[in-house]
This record gives sequence, C-alpha cells and structure tokens, in this order.
Amino acid sequence: MNEKLDRLLDHLENFLPKPLTPEQWSSHTAFRWRRRDSIFGSIGFLQPVKYVSDITFDDLKNIDRQRDANRDNTKNFIQKKPANNILLTGARGTGKSSLIKASLHEFASQGLRLVEVEKEYLADLADITELLADRPERFVIFCDDLSFEEGESGYKAMKSALDGSVSAQVDNILIYATSNRRHLLPEYMKDNEGYVHSDDGEIHPGEVVEEKISLSERFGLWLSFYPPKQDEYLAIVAHWLGYFGLNEKQIEAARSEALIWALERGSRSGRVAWQFAKYWAGSHA
Repeated sequence: MNEKLDRLLDHLENFLPKPLTPEQWSSHTAFRWRRRDSIFGSIGFLQPVKYVSDITFDDLKNIDRQRDANRDNTKNFIQKKPANNILLTGARGTGKSSLIKASLHEFASQGLRLVEVEKEYLADLADITELLADRPERFVIFCDDLSFEEGESGYKAMKSALDGSVSAQVDNILIYATSNRRHLLPEYMKDNEGYVHSDDGEIHPGEVVEEKISLSERFGLWLSFYPPKQDEYLAIVAHWLGYFGLNEKQIEAARSEALIWALERGSRSGRVAWQFAKYWAGSHA
C-alpha cells in the first residue's frame, strides 16, 4: 500500500512546478511569476527568463532627469541604503519600461534581480515576498503597464505590499511599476460629487477621490515621462540608426522619412523611433 502511494506521489510531482535550483538562482538575473493549474488548484512559481533585454542607460535619450533619479534610487537599494518604490507614469513609448530594464543591465552584476509580475497575479504579492525575503539578492518586483478597474483584487494586494500590511516591508524588495495613469484607476466626473464645500470655502476631497489616489501615493518616488520634441525624436532615431551600423550620411538621409513615420503613427516617442530605425536599417544598411 505504501509503495503504491509513493508511486502516486511521484507521478503527481511531475505535474507540479519545481522550485528554482541553486544553479538557476545564480545563472539568471530576471524571473517571471507564473501560475499552473493542477489537481491541487492553481500553484504559483518563479520562471527564469532566458533572454534578458540588453538595453543600457546610454541608449535612453532625453530622459536624463528620470534616468538619474532611477539610477540613484536603485544604487542606494543595492548598497542597502534607504530607497523608494517607484511609479513611472506618462505617455506611451517614452522609455518607462526600458528604464527599468536598463537598471537591471547596470546593476545585475552587483546582485540586482528583476521579478516581473503581471497584473492578474498581483494577489500573489504576499507569497512572492515570502519566497524572496530570505534570499541574499536584491529584488525589484516589476509591474508593467499597471492600471486597475473598480474592485480588482490586485489593487488591494498592491496597497498592502507597498505600505499597509501588518508585516514590515522586506528589506531586499522594491516595487517598480509603470502606468499611463498617474492614479492607476479610471477617474470619472461623478467622483467629484463627493467633494464637500464648507462655510469657510475650504474644499474637502470626498472619500471616492481619496481612495483613487491612495495607491499611487504609496510609491515614494514618482517619475513622469513626456513625448519628445521633434529634434529630440530625431536624435533618438539617429542613435538607433548608428546602433544598427549606419553612417552619418545615411542617418541624415533618413530624417525626413523618420518624421513621416511618426506622423503616420500620430505620435513621437522612443518606441516609434526604435521601430523606424529597425525598418530603415533593414532596408538601407
């Protein structure tokens, strides 16, 4: 009977996610939090990322203030000095996610590790924290393109992880999140109905509005991103065309086409510049 039970348990173990081995911890710098359904329910686990972005701080143009603030904060974190969780907000394609990837590239050799957590798994933040808390590495939990709708479970989990849980914040973990919304929740005209005007003219924010800004306020550092001006956009294009091996004459010849490319897409951004550079270098290199 015991032999059959052992065989059954061995068979079931094949369907369960395996914990990371010491070799995986040491040979990988980035991980993703995943979930797998099993007969025991949905089980969360860390999955190593095989191919990590090699973007550097030098590749990020026209966001010097944001870059320096992020670098200084991350450096303090690596050196076990006080550091803040960061919320990066602003226009799409302006370098928010790239800045976090560049941080990993810069500091991975000093013990920084990145754990990417999708919004649908934010309810697992307490489990992720427990898994990482006793590790010697320094972890940034990366939540990309973060926004919530009313009543989503991940919203409260994020609030507790940032500042609000009965347990203390873990020393070796920070949360870096990017979003197109500064307050992370949709805002409606009807929310203003909660404002109260007192006799002395003071305006008191209503509870609905207070709730909507309470999550973003728990991030200690806010970094805002804006679309580049035309000359800045062309400078980004020139950087990436040079990266792909084009000479100055070829880069100059691409300027007018780069502007048309941005016009057709209705925006100028680092992402649009990168996409154009790939297209143009592939055709003209």
